[in-house]
Amino acid sequence: MTTTDNYELAAMDHHAPETVLEKGLGEESLAPQETRIMDQWSYLFAWLGGCVSIGTFTIGSGLVGTLNLLQVVVAIAIGCTVIGVALMINGAAGHKYGIPFMVQARSAFGFGGARIPALVRSVPAIVWYGFQSWIGAGALNLVSATLFGYDNMIVFFIGFQALQILLSVLGFHGIKWLENIGAVFIVGALVYMFFSVIGKYGDEISTNLINVEGTWGAPFWGATMLFLGIYSTMMLNVSDYSRELRHEVGRVRQVAIYANSILPATLFMGLIGLMVSGATGEVDPIKVFSSAVDNKPLLVITLLFIAFAQVTTNILNNVVPPAYALMDTFKLSFRTSAVIVGLLAFATFPWELVKDESAAGLSLFIQTYSAFLGPIFAILVVDYYVLRRQTLDLDKLYDETGAYSGFNPAALIAMAVGVVAALTFSGVSWYASLIPAGLTYWLLMRHLPAARRFMG
Repeated sequence: MTTTDNYELAAMDHHAPETVLEKGLGEESLAPQETRIMDQWSYLFAWLGGCVSIGTFTIGSGLVGTLNLLQVVVAIAIGCTVIGVALMINGAAGHKYGIPFMVQARSAFGFGGARIPALVRSVPAIVWYGFQSWIGAGALNLVSATLFGYDNMIVFFIGFQALQILLSVLGFHGIKWLENIGAVFIVGALVYMFFSVIGKYGDEISTNLINVEGTWGAPFWGATMLFLGIYSTMMLNVSDYSRELRHEVGRVRQVAIYANSILPATLFMGLIGLMVSGATGEVDPIKVFSSAVDNKPLLVITLLFIAFAQVTTNILNNVVPPAYALMDTFKLSFRTSAVIVGLLAFATFPWELVKDESAAGLSLFIQTYSAFLGPIFAILVVDYYVLRRQTLDLDKLYDETGAYSGFNPAALIAMAVGVVAALTFSGVSWYASLIPAGLTYWLLMRHLPAARRFMG
């Protein structure tokens, strides 16, 4: 019996009692999942621990001189609320049917076509996996050098990556406990860093950030999009996570979970970046902390936070999407796929990506893959809510030779239209691409003969 056959059997039995599909450590599959291992609190902590991005520091730093402290707080709150709604909307299919992103995308793109959005999500995940692993290893190396005088970046990088691979093969059971424990440390470290910065730079913060006018105009709304954009990749594959959330958690509570898990990390990190840069003029707050030799506890706590944040973010957001893509394409187990993803992170040569001369190429890479995120999101939402009316035929989604075989031209054309719109309006690319991509997909599905067979 093939893997696809097993998927089909699981699809036909997706209403069976939860005990039938009980899974152990690392026994993830693409089959519809009834057993849910996360309650609302575990899910909240998982998102809090998995959504810590060092880039949030930099976004906060970039708002110095544009917005005051209150305006940044409101911009972050609005951005996180929009994120919460978007995650709930696109994660509804995964939560209802227990299917991952790879399977969800088949109804819009087809079996072959679904590998395109999977690639769009997987490639940056692997690149950031390697990049963030190097950053985390560097933080641990600096802690070791500071406390014990031992400095060996290569040893720490290999060891750090080996630890992440070991944790990742445990699957969502491992993710659940890692993120639950990690969330406590992350919140504690952020609170400590926040008040340490206020204590050290209180006068400068008051002068440069509180007693300034700022603006509630276009730059303010642009700031909401900046904080939203950090999580745009996760808006695509949110079904990979929502399928683990228990059925009884309704949509309103899901929005609250997403927004209130992402908000603390984003708020603290964005404000820390804003305050440090406003007080010192230094754009990279990590460099400020690293130079705080007069405050060794702050330095060590900050570096440990950086290292731990890379683990929680990588395991949740940068392992699962490419691992599921490998499982679908090559019919591998989750454990094997997770190990391969970890090894591929070495192949990104992160020690080259962190160099100053690599910044332009990295920015181009981000801009390029970001142009695909809004269009894919719009296509998935229109497909599920407008065309399917929130009803999916699971048998078809697991029948590789059936109605969804091959590529759906409507989705590919709509994605291309959305990408052009995103690149044309690069400053607001995610928003600019939504209507062109979604409307094009809807029109083509109604009028393009080659696409109408995907409607069954």
